[in-house]
Amino acid sequence: MALLELERVSKRFGRGAAERIALHDVTLELEEGELVGVWGRRRSGRSTLLRVVAGIERPDEGIIRMQGRALDGSRPDALRAEARFCRRTFRSAEGATVLEQLMTGQLTRGVSLDQARTHARGALRRLGVEHSASMRPNEMDGAEATRVAIARAIVREPKLLVIDEPTLGVDLPVRDQILALLRGLADEGIAVLYSATDTSALTGSDRALSLAKGSLNGELSTPELAPVLQLHRAAAGSAGA
Repeated sequence: MALLELERVSKRFGRGAAERIALHDVTLELEEGELVGVWGRRRSGRSTLLRVVAGIERPDEGIIRMQGRALDGSRPDALRAEARFCRRTFRSAEGATVLEQLMTGQLTRGVSLDQARTHARGALRRLGVEHSASMRPNEMDGAEATRVAIARAIVREPKLLVIDEPTLGVDLPVRDQILALLRGLADEGIAVLYSATDTSALTGSDRALSLAKGSLNGELSTPELAPVLQLHRAAAGSAGA
């Protein structure tokens, strides 16, 4: 049984002549511990797909299942409890320091102060940014902010981690470090779905998918060359392997 299933999911924005189809008839499965990258150009539907998977956006059509349980549009919290979206913005109301940012969400769920602090420090250590605990969010560079965003997500112990363009704006060595961290989380059993506009950021993923004009076209056979295989061809190739 797949961890997450999207069956013929569609999402639209606007109405009438201004209507834009962000996702069209998307079917996707994610397994536990799988690292999956989604490549697409701007306005391809990448971010919308990730927000639907994380329960932030509700699909207009289609079915979403988490571990075989169908989730209807009135139950986005049921999906958010299992999937965490890595948000790289930091609201001042959630704490003045990075450590407080990671503790606030735990405290609102009834976790004790000592446990919340321990969990927060453990997550920062796991992502290699324990030094940022006492920093203010605006003091971090882009790479630190990305790592802290991931730490804030995994402190909730999700089954699925969703992150939009984790390597955006970082140089090559840092990009590889972030991808290695995501690979490590997947190897520990957390499914990871992320997006990229550069196919080189798909290196090390278990699957690299292509999205264009809201449609999931297939898998990239090699991230370096990025040729697109149609879904029925990819499935046939897997069957013969």
